[in-house]
Amino acid sequence: MKKQAKLTKRQIKSGNAVLTETPVPKRDNSRDADQHFPIAGIGASAGGLEALEAFLGNVPAKSGMAFVIVQHLDPTHKGIMVELLQRSTSMTVAQVKDRMKVEPDYVYVIPPNKDLSILHGKLHLLDPTTPRGLRLPIDYFFRSMADDRQDLSIGVILSGMGSDGTLGLRAIKEKAGVVFVQAPASAKFDGMPRSAIDAGLADVIAPVEELPGRMIAYIKHPPLVARDKVSLESKSQSALEKVFILLRTQTGHDFSLYKKSTVYRRIERRMGLHQIDRIAAYVRFLQENPQETELLFKELLIGVTSFFRDPEIWEQLKGKVIPELLTAHPTGGIFRAWITGCSTGEEAYSLAIIFKETLEEVKPAGNFSLQIFATDLDKDAIDKARAGIYPANIAADVSPARLRRFFVQEEPGLRVGKEIREMVIFASQNLIMDPPFTKLDFLVCRNLLIYLTPELQKKILPLFHYSLNPGGILFLGSAETIGVFTDLFAPLDGKNRIYRRIGNTLVGEPIEFPSAFFPSQQGEMTKAVAQKPAPNLQSLADQLILQEYAPAAALTNDKGDILYISGRTGKYLEPAAGKVNWNLFVMAREGLRYELTGAFQKAIAKKDPITIRKVKVKTDGGVQVVDVSIRSITEPAALRGMVLTVFTDVATPPEVKAPGKHRKTSAQNSRMVELERELEQARHELQTTREEMQTSQEELKSMNEELQSTNEELQSTNEELTTSKEEMQSMNEELQTVNNELQAKVNEFSSINNDMKNLLDSTDIATLFLDEKLKVRRFTTRISQIIKLIPGDAGRPVTDIASDLRYPELADDAQEVLRTLVFVEKQIAAKDGRWFQVRIMPYRTLENRIDGLVITFMEITTSKRLEAELRKTQAALEKRIKEHKA
Repeated sequence: MKKQAKLTKRQIKSGNAVLTETPVPKRDNSRDADQHFPIAGIGASAGGLEALEAFLGNVPAKSGMAFVIVQHLDPTHKGIMVELLQRSTSMTVAQVKDRMKVEPDYVYVIPPNKDLSILHGKLHLLDPTTPRGLRLPIDYFFRSMADDRQDLSIGVILSGMGSDGTLGLRAIKEKAGVVFVQAPASAKFDGMPRSAIDAGLADVIAPVEELPGRMIAYIKHPPLVARDKVSLESKSQSALEKVFILLRTQTGHDFSLYKKSTVYRRIERRMGLHQIDRIAAYVRFLQENPQETELLFKELLIGVTSFFRDPEIWEQLKGKVIPELLTAHPTGGIFRAWITGCSTGEEAYSLAIIFKETLEEVKPAGNFSLQIFATDLDKDAIDKARAGIYPANIAADVSPARLRRFFVQEEPGLRVGKEIREMVIFASQNLIMDPPFTKLDFLVCRNLLIYLTPELQKKILPLFHYSLNPGGILFLGSAETIGVFTDLFAPLDGKNRIYRRIGNTLVGEPIEFPSAFFPSQQGEMTKAVAQKPAPNLQSLADQLILQEYAPAAALTNDKGDILYISGRTGKYLEPAAGKVNWNLFVMAREGLRYELTGAFQKAIAKKDPITIRKVKVKTDGGVQVVDVSIRSITEPAALRGMVLTVFTDVATPPEVKAPGKHRKTSAQNSRMVELERELEQARHELQTTREEMQTSQEELKSMNEELQSTNEELQSTNEELTTSKEEMQSMNEELQTVNNELQAKVNEFSSINNDMKNLLDSTDIATLFLDEKLKVRRFTTRISQIIKLIPGDAGRPVTDIASDLRYPELADDAQEVLRTLVFVEKQIAAKDGRWFQVRIMPYRTLENRIDGLVITFMEITTSKRLEAELRKTQAALEKRIKEHKA
């Protein structure tokens, strides 16, 4: 049991909201904490040794974690992984033995030709069921670890080929564990890392050297809150509801009806990965990082599934449920099924395969078909389900016969066959917001209701009853029940969560459809959004002032295209003749166009407000003097990049009427002044154009010089690359030559080795080779009949090995031969009565260097027996001769 800590409260302020958290103690990483420490399962394959050495080399001696390494090993060879990895870490590295207890700060390595599992913190070894078939030891252990350690399980995928580990990572994610994956670019073989990443299961992707630090930082992050111990003092303004708002704004989906404990666990994982201690800070992090909102959305979906999950349930469907439905419809027909929360489609295809197999076995008289509607909230998961391509490791859940019958081998894995694929229609749907499918014979909703609040479950189950035909089948998850709705569904035989629809009408209150779920749950806050606010005196007064007294203005983009107009702009803007064009410069009246164009460009370039004063604009009734203010907008963010142009009328003094004879002259003078002003404007624009053209020419010259310099550098680089290519080709040829020579040497050594082995075996002489320290180097098979040697004894001192010989002086004689280089030959008796001619000689290399000893054992038991008999006969003859003489 987990230790209970004394609870204290602390408040976190976030705006106007106060969230009261109930802290819990950090996880105790000591060995006395009743296995309350995380276990990291590490999966690796090809290229995994280098990755494992780099990984363990960056793990401190006291990390608080246990590490279990599962690697693809040759089942016919003795493993030396423990010795190799021990060089990289100060932690103890041990090969797993049956029922070995897992302890923190230890490294455990799977032995060859074994499957590994864990139960109550103890490792168990099992013999593989298919020694030479497709084995998935990483998936096998990861699934076991997820069941045993729950949210304390950590999955790590390093270099390797194939997709082993991906299915196990799904189980870890389902139990709220965390997944770390080596970056494919740093992996020697990126098959396994890419499989995990493509499946959307990786929480952290980093080079192998960085993974240990990220893992330690994650496990040291304290849990956000105790399970189901959260109280919100300001519910409508709490940080949790802010998270719901951000999720709904970006994804369009409302998670406020999910269980708070589930949501908190998922938020806690994300906070741990980013080292964020307060939920208010995480809300801020979500606001600043929209991609994190998407990741949290994926986290909350918990898209974990597999083919034929809980096989006994599928066998019940195949053996009893579906045949009964077929019997109830003797004339045939089309069955309809709905799979809710289908994730990547494995469950939908499993139902299609089971139905197809049942039809082939039962062979009903009628013509039957099955139409499956599979839906999920996650559009990415739906796209994968539609593709129908799965990794080869689904062989762990799908029998070889089904793989051959319903799947097609295709890169990069297995594709669902056409006849099964055509039975399923995939669609994106929100169960608690979108209308349901109806007139169904099957409705599968497994491991989805457990994440919803009890109030919402009570609304969804009557909806399922409405969707099913009379006698239809409801298929729930192992942790889900129909609750109080025993008058709507009846359980079928067995402990599995399979129910049959009963009754024709719903007793009690009417059915609530998804569109009605939310108002009853969100209360006044939703009502306030739905109801239109009543007008008040202040809003009416503000509206009147804006209409009557605020200056006219136009909001445009940086090209001058009008997006919004405020006030009356008819005195300054008018539609141009021809095709409709809502551009500010095209619509500007005479006298305003030239001034407006230059000021507009300056305002955009300088990002400062520009004002042009006393511009005379020709109107229908004469001339209007106006001040024009132009400002490039940077705040608020929604208007960033737009330009606001404001027109303000300027009062002009009344004109004094000239005498009649001077009116014509005055009009001419006014015309002259206007023409001069336009000419000055044209000169000014021409000068500006010249200056801009000169600047552009200088920039083009500079750019041309840079391009020439770049071209010269590229030419130089090209020459260097050409030279390097030639050198590489030459080096490649040299390497090929050296490789051929080495291959010839290898073949020659292999032939010599075979000759020597056959020569030694043919002589039937037991031979033992020792090094200068009298350690066993190699030996012939016959030697095991004299000295108890096995292949694993290579490297052991010969004095440590039991022998049948009565030869205690063997070591002394061997040392004497090494000292004098003079061979020793003795006749030695064995304990069982055999005799051997033992010869100890120096081992000379081709360079005439002494590199150990060669000891031969030639059995002379027969010779010794004949010699004894001869001596006995000789003694008898001598006795007879003496008696005869006497």
